Amino acid sequence: MKNRRLKDSEKLKALRYLAPLLLFVVAFILIPIIGTVITGFFRETSFLPREFILFGNYAQIFKDPGFWQSTKFTLLFILCAVPLELVLGLAFALLLNETIPLRGILRAVILIPWAIPTAISGRIWELIYNFNYGLANFLFLKFNLISDPINWLGSNAGAFTALVIADAWKTTPFVAIIILAGLQAIPRELYEQAKVDRANIFQAFYWITLPLIKPVIIVSLLFRTIDSVRIFDIVYVLTRGGPGGSTTSLSIYAFKFFLSGDFGYASGISVILFVIAFTLSAIYIKLGKFGESIA
Repeated sequence: MKNRRLKDSEKLKALRYLAPLLLFVVAFILIPIIGTVITGFFRETSFLPREFILFGNYAQIFKDPGFWQSTKFTLLFILCAVPLELVLGLAFALLLNETIPLRGILRAVILIPWAIPTAISGRIWELIYNFNYGLANFLFLKFNLISDPINWLGSNAGAFTALVIADAWKTTPFVAIIILAGLQAIPRELYEQAKVDRANIFQAFYWITLPLIKPVIIVSLLFRTIDSVRIFDIVYVLTRGGPGGSTTSLSIYAFKFFLSGDFGYASGISVILFVIAFTLSAIYIKLGKFGESIA
């Protein structure tokens, strides 16, 4: 009985400490999500009376070609951008984890793209891809790689590639820093033992480094995938969803309906966006097996 009272006391103490955080989550995360879900069941516009239509918005959304085009772009962007950022981030992390000259300066420099606001970095890349005076065309023409300037943002493939490159430049440092923290937690004795066992650098990476940083890799993939699912600002600044809506993400598509005053339809798209992000997050957590790693 005494032990039970002690455990109850500890639980109450823990709840008191967690209360501010729980209140923040409820006020700024849970309530807005519930409000969005409820709004998705109504025909709620700025020019018509509010009407409960249950799944009417969702039935219309799933018949909307623009929604499927936005979904296709969002998922394709995730499949291209996230693996690229992981490979580059891992490479930078492995480099910065070694004892090399000016390592401290390099660590600071690599954070610069991440520190720049996304809207500003999007504007920078817009200037780089500019058809008339952009740096990309200047360099390609300078080294005779092309004979005529390329309209990078004027074609579907060009605009998509431009977005992937711009997003990778912006967010690779984030992945690198997370993985670097995981690398520095690995005991150096394991690598010394591997040398004694005559393991080469690739064997040490495969059998020591990769298994021990797996949870860190999963976490970085989780964060980057969620960010890519709801990608908005870099697309809005760089391509505005064009050309022809080929780079319109789900976030931008929902935003357009919010601007037009169709709040019920936009809320329905936002709920679907949340379900996609939640599903992908659950898959990553399942693959990560964090409970087993801790055990």
